[in-house]
Amino acid sequence: MGGAAKTLLTLSLSSNLFTLSRLPGPARRFSLTKLPKPTRVLTGFRPLCTATATVSPIQVEDQDGLQPLKHSVLLERLRLRHLKNSTKPQNPTSTKSIGYGERQSEDRPGNKKKIEVESFEELGVSEEVLEALREMGIEVPTEIQCIGIPAVLEGKTVVLGSHTGSGKTLAYMLPLAQLLRRDEAQNGIIMKPRRPRAVVLCPTRELSEQVFRVAKFISHHARFRSTMVSGGGRLRPQEDSLNNPIDMVVGTPGRILQHIEDGNLVYGDIKYLVLDEADTMFDRGFGPDIRKFLAPLKNRASKPDGQGFQTVLVSATMTKGVQTLIDEEFQGILHLRTSSLHKKIASARHDFIKLSGSENKMEALLQVLEPSLAKGNRVMVFCNTLNSSRAVDHFLNENQISTANYHGEVPAEQRVENLKKFKSDDGDCPTLVCTDLAARGLDLDVDHVIMFDFPLNSIDYLHRTGRTARMGAKGKVTSLVAKKNLMLATRIEEAIKKNESLESLSVDSVKRDVARARITPQKASNPKFTRVSNQKSKSRPSGTKYAKTSVQASKSVKAVKPSNTNNSKKPFSSGKRPSESRRSTAVKSSASKLSVVGFRGRTSWSNKKESSVSN
Repeated sequence: MGGAAKTLLTLSLSSNLFTLSRLPGPARRFSLTKLPKPTRVLTGFRPLCTATATVSPIQVEDQDGLQPLKHSVLLERLRLRHLKNSTKPQNPTSTKSIGYGERQSEDRPGNKKKIEVESFEELGVSEEVLEALREMGIEVPTEIQCIGIPAVLEGKTVVLGSHTGSGKTLAYMLPLAQLLRRDEAQNGIIMKPRRPRAVVLCPTRELSEQVFRVAKFISHHARFRSTMVSGGGRLRPQEDSLNNPIDMVVGTPGRILQHIEDGNLVYGDIKYLVLDEADTMFDRGFGPDIRKFLAPLKNRASKPDGQGFQTVLVSATMTKGVQTLIDEEFQGILHLRTSSLHKKIASARHDFIKLSGSENKMEALLQVLEPSLAKGNRVMVFCNTLNSSRAVDHFLNENQISTANYHGEVPAEQRVENLKKFKSDDGDCPTLVCTDLAARGLDLDVDHVIMFDFPLNSIDYLHRTGRTARMGAKGKVTSLVAKKNLMLATRIEEAIKKNESLESLSVDSVKRDVARARITPQKASNPKFTRVSNQKSKSRPSGTKYAKTSVQASKSVKAVKPSNTNNSKKPFSSGKRPSESRRSTAVKSSASKLSVVGFRGRTSWSNKKESSVSN
């Protein structure tokens, strides 16, 4: 009975498949969807008759009918796998980057918990400041803002360290505006002329202008008054702005100190101090000006009834030397760093083009630059020296590529104009040829960074690459690597691939590491090093004997000295020339000096030599 039923089923299925094979292509695809879905047979269980009927097409001799059924089985397996994966809870860390909307709290050393922050309200930002953020179109805080805003609101003296383009300006400007408003509400403080309550120091005029624009935008909602005093501008307009009631002053250290000496600015009410680009401040010669500015504030805070002040330092890089200076200058300061400090920017692509000596570097630059400009990109070309910058600018102009210059010999007003031309949407000047002066503190919308001259250390490399891929945008970095920079470029490229820190890499450090790597196997393979060390170890316990022989040798030299003096007074009867006599005296003196050292056998040899010379 079972065999007959099985035969009938196979015949019916084969007839159905035969009719399907005679249909045209579209009708065949449509009819395949009407086939019954196969059920999965689990191993270890005896199948029922229905299950046998569904899997019975294996016994069909028609090979053409097997293909559509296999296809339907494959689709069913894919559907089941998709449903199985969709029921699993998604891992939030796989879809969200660490830097956005998260902060880290450490309960134990080594265990870090990620706390998701979806809005600025969770960080304690007031409604006035939130209105400014809504107008900017910013909703989710970055990593540095998640850890920096609460610390500044609590009144802590901190160092905020994060990569360029991560939102550090808002990380201190938002809580600073809120603190100014809170002091007014709680203590009834009012604005006064020449007496700011907050001072923001920046190393360059361009960075001062950027910070001032952010402060001005927030002040429209948070209602505080700010002004800018920086080098390169006229003094008279700055004096007039300081004579008005102000809450915040943004400027460069030298110009602010000049206004303090002229009496246009008073220390009395300063409660908040910010040092933007702190590594540049302490590493590029601003240290004396900063200490001069801090001295009155520290003296005021040291008095029993004196008012203290809160300091916030901001930096994109922090070397060990600069960190030591900061720890010495600000006792007990808190260091807050993000996971991206001294590392590559995740949204930037890094390419290293290694050039041989026979290739023309200018032609290689042109081959990299022209395709990028054809896509409508803004490009920055970095050079190490002024002469190199001038040469690149001249070469590109000869090839009908309009450029703008940005280096130390360009006047400050002209630099501002060149930046405006570069930022404009007209596209008349999409290429900026610059030195490392443009690598720090400039908020530019750059698509492509080209390093015509490779930097001398990894810190400059990080600052240059920070001009692109800002605030999560995509960017590209291309480095033209000459033979002399090959070792450093290779080390940086390896660190980028492994996502390692680029803190202390430089040309000198890489050369030292290579030299140490070469010397270490030589020491292990060369037996001379071991022999010398064994001889030194053997000679240590017998040092007292050598001291006694040296004393005896010195006595023998003293005994021989009179005969030498008598011989030196005799005339040259033997026909010797004066030069030969000088040689003989030189031999005597050298012999006496060697005998004092006290090596074995040297004293007897010196006595024999002196006696032979006297004879």
